[in-house]
Amino acid sequence: MKNDSVISEPYGFRYRKLVHYSLIFCILIIQLIIAAFFYNEFVKDKKLSFFQKQLDEIHALENLTDQSRKEIFNAQGFLQKFMVTRDESFLHSYFASLKSLDDNLANINRYESKFPKIKELISAPKASISTEKDLKKMIDSTQKYTSAVARKALDELPALQKYNLNYDFDKFNVVLDTKVYRDTIKKKGLFGRLGEAISNKGQREKDSVVITVKEGVMPSAQSIKADFDRIIKQVNNHYTVENNKIKIRVKDNQAGTESFYGVFNNLFLYSNGLMNVYEAAVKSSKSDLEKEYEAQKSKNNEIRKYLIFGSMILMFIVSVLIMILTRIAFVYERKLNKANLQITENLNFRNRILGMLSHELRSPLKIMDIFIKRIKKKTTDESIQEYLKSISFTNNTLLIQANQILDYTKNQQAENKLISVEFNLKNEIDSILNSVQPYIETRDNRFVVEQDIDRQINVFSDCNKINQIFMNILGNANKFTENGEIKVVTRAVTKDENTVTLKTIITDTGVGISSGDLEKIFEPYYQGVISDKVENLGAGLGLSLCRELAQLYSGDIKVESEKNVGTRVEFTLNLELKNDRT
Repeated sequence: MKNDSVISEPYGFRYRKLVHYSLIFCILIIQLIIAAFFYNEFVKDKKLSFFQKQLDEIHALENLTDQSRKEIFNAQGFLQKFMVTRDESFLHSYFASLKSLDDNLANINRYESKFPKIKELISAPKASISTEKDLKKMIDSTQKYTSAVARKALDELPALQKYNLNYDFDKFNVVLDTKVYRDTIKKKGLFGRLGEAISNKGQREKDSVVITVKEGVMPSAQSIKADFDRIIKQVNNHYTVENNKIKIRVKDNQAGTESFYGVFNNLFLYSNGLMNVYEAAVKSSKSDLEKEYEAQKSKNNEIRKYLIFGSMILMFIVSVLIMILTRIAFVYERKLNKANLQITENLNFRNRILGMLSHELRSPLKIMDIFIKRIKKKTTDESIQEYLKSISFTNNTLLIQANQILDYTKNQQAENKLISVEFNLKNEIDSILNSVQPYIETRDNRFVVEQDIDRQINVFSDCNKINQIFMNILGNANKFTENGEIKVVTRAVTKDENTVTLKTIITDTGVGISSGDLEKIFEPYYQGVISDKVENLGAGLGLSLCRELAQLYSGDIKVESEKNVGTRVEFTLNLELKNDRT
């Protein structure tokens, strides 16, 4: 016992509430931590997904800028190959590269709204490049210009027109033999001929004409010389004009080529500058996004770490609190077992006392019954006879109750049984009510009886248990009522040809029963404190036994009460009818 008191002292009842509230508080905190954990994992994770999506778009934009720069260099290479080889497939590849560059710029333009850094760098006052819209216009104009100029460059230089001599040799009355000897020169390429034409160092083919007079009169040398001077002058004038035409065409081609290369050079510079801006913006945005992504990821990991660490601490505290509660439960369980054992011992002791008192009361009551019968035989006074009759009935009632308590204490598990005998229902009820009337009047109570029972009703049932029910209920009513009224309303109703139902209502104007006690009045040995002025002493078996007895008759009992107003008890008993009524 000493050890138990020492152990249970730190875990007393006053600490139990504190432990309970602490446990509930820790559980609530754990639930909040779990909610925060889910919020961190699912809601905050959306931010990481958003950053990851932007990083993917940045990578896509980075690929577009790389492809755009690659297309610029490809276009430059295809154009150079075309200018050297004059192969139109390279020109088509050049146009395809410009088209791909245009498409890439259109795709890049869609990302400006998502990445403000690109728009900021492009629209900066110090930016030396145009926007992608200006570059797109430049690509379109360059493509048109290049197509026109390049196809114009395919045209050959104008061919040198041979001079038509158209000399009339018939004016000489001679027969001439004419032979022409041509000095051929190897033909050079386009750029070689252009260079010689620009430097005025071109080589010419020479034709030699040999005329032999065979017949007729030979013309004079003076006339021939005059004719040849005139012819030479015409030839010089003809070829001078043709040479000037070639010079003009060469200059035009050279100017067109320089303009063509200038346009493409501008396109290359602008596109290269714009790609540099895009690459710088992409790198800057990528760096910022990677920093934000890592910062958010680090923040989520830190929150996750603190939540898990806090959960572990709270779970440890909860485990400790559960251990304390378990310890308290074990200590109180031992105390309850001891208290239950003590209660059982006390009940057994009480049952023995009640059984002993009941057993000891039976002998005096039987002796009193013997003397009452002797006095009745020796007196003829009717008033004394009535008193003796009431004393005898009361004595018998006490004897019945003593036997009842003794039987109950001997075997509480034994079931009550009806010991049926034949009796007149009205006579039995009259005897019960007449015998209890003097007892009720001892407390200055007015006893009112309303009966509706046919005198010819004979039943086959247990009259002693009916007596017990009436005596217990009327005894309780008289015990808790003084200077008041106790009313009994009873009537017999035929249920069927073999059964009659006895319905009884007993009301009093006593102190009443509290609502808390009203729920427990049918428990064995229960005694509620109704009033400080009432000596509430008894075995505590009254109403509990009345319910058991009413159930033996296939009936029921109900109690209604209000504190300081009164009590109403209603019960029904089903009794077997005897067919031979007297």
